[in-house]
Amino acid sequence: MELSLEIPDDVARRLSAAGGDLSRRALEALLAEEYKRGHLTKPDLRRLLGFETSDQIDSFLKAHDVWIDYTIEDLDRERASLRRLGF
Repeated sequence: MELSLEIPDDVARRLSAAGGDLSRRALEALLAEEYKRGHLTKPDLRRLLGFETSDQIDSFLKAHDVWIDYTIEDLDRERASLRRLGF
């Protein structure tokens, strides 16, 4: 699917002046918001953004102020795994 967005020329000029590819910035903003809402997964982001590593996805999410929920249970699970490995 191809998606187009129509905005006034003066607004487009101001947004373009901020730097970067405006189409890419719009795509990234949309995908970050849809990920926050639970409509996309990390594999979806990887495919849609053309990323090769999970580090790229994590950096993308961080740059867009999307924080992953990390619970006490997650911490306990990781600590137990580290203890099993001898750390």
